[in-house]
Amino acid sequence: MAQTVNRTGVLIEIENHQVKETSLGVLTAAAGQEIYALVPLDDASGLKEKLAEYGVDHIVSIKGVEDDKISPDLLARILVTAVKEYGLDALLGTAGAAGKDLFARIGAILDEPLLSDCVQVDIPGKKAVKSHFSGKTFATLRVTGILFLCTVRPNAIEAVTAPAEGQLMTFESDAQDPGWMKIVELKKESGGKRDLIEAPIVISGGRALKTARNFEMLDACADKLGGAVGASRAAVDAGYAPHTIQVGQTGKTVSPRLYIACGISGAVQHFAGMKTSKVIVAINEDKDAPIFSKCDYGIVGNIFDVVPALTQKL
Repeated sequence: MAQTVNRTGVLIEIENHQVKETSLGVLTAAAGQEIYALVPLDDASGLKEKLAEYGVDHIVSIKGVEDDKISPDLLARILVTAVKEYGLDALLGTAGAAGKDLFARIGAILDEPLLSDCVQVDIPGKKAVKSHFSGKTFATLRVTGILFLCTVRPNAIEAVTAPAEGQLMTFESDAQDPGWMKIVELKKESGGKRDLIEAPIVISGGRALKTARNFEMLDACADKLGGAVGASRAAVDAGYAPHTIQVGQTGKTVSPRLYIACGISGAVQHFAGMKTSKVIVAINEDKDAPIFSKCDYGIVGNIFDVVPALTQKL
C-alpha cells in the first residue's frame, strides 16, 4: 500500500535574511511529504535555491510579519490562517525558545495537541519520539488531532538534501491582533555569540574551571570551532557562568554534532541536557569520573593544559 503524502507546513526561521541551519533539519524531518515552507518575509525569492535544495515544493512568503516587534499572538493567528488556506495536515517548526512559544499558541487557538522538542518524526502516523525521565529513555507518542503539530529539537535531525521544485507563492492574512501583548523593546546578547540551543558544536565547563574568568578559555576555543559555550549547574551555582548557558535538566537541552565537556563529572542531571549529542568528548583529570562511561572519546588530563592546546592547534 502506498504511503499517504501529507501537506506539511514548515515554519522557516530567518537570521540575517538567510535560512537558519536548524530549519533545514526540520525540512528533512518532513521529507516525503508535500512541503510548504512558511517564510516570515515579504519576499522569499532570495531563499528559493536553498529551500528547494532541501525538498520544499512550495515557498510561501508571509507578508507583514518581518517586524521583530510583531505580537506572538498575532503571528500565531496569521500562521493558523495559512494552515487553513493551504489545507495543511501538519505544521512543524524548530523547538527553540521562539518556536516553543509560538507553537503552543497555535495549539491553543486550534485546540490541537502539540508534540514539542522531538528527536524523530513520523508525519503520516502522527507520531514523534521524545526524551523522557532526564534522558534515561525515549517514548514514541501518537496524537489523534486533525492537525499534526510538532516542534523538532535543533540539530536532532541531520539536514539532507532532496531537490524539489520550490514554487514561489505569497500569502497575506486578514488576522487581527487580539492586543493581549505588546512588545516594547528587544534586548539581544552582545558579541554575536551563537545561540547555545542551535549551535552545531558546544564546549561546556564545570566547577573545575574555578573562576568565571577561566570561561574565557572556552570562549576562545568555541570561536575557533564556530560553536557556543555552555556550563554545568555546578559552575552556574558557583557563579562562574550565567544560568542562560546552563546545560542540563534545569537548564537548556542541546543536541549538537559535537559536545565537549570540560571538567564536568557527568551527573545524570547534566547528561539529560546533552544526551542526544552526536559525538561527546570528555576532558577530566579524574579517570573514574562518570562522564567517561557516557562519552565517545575521553581525555584524562588537566583542562588548563588540554583546552589551550586544542585551541592553538585549531
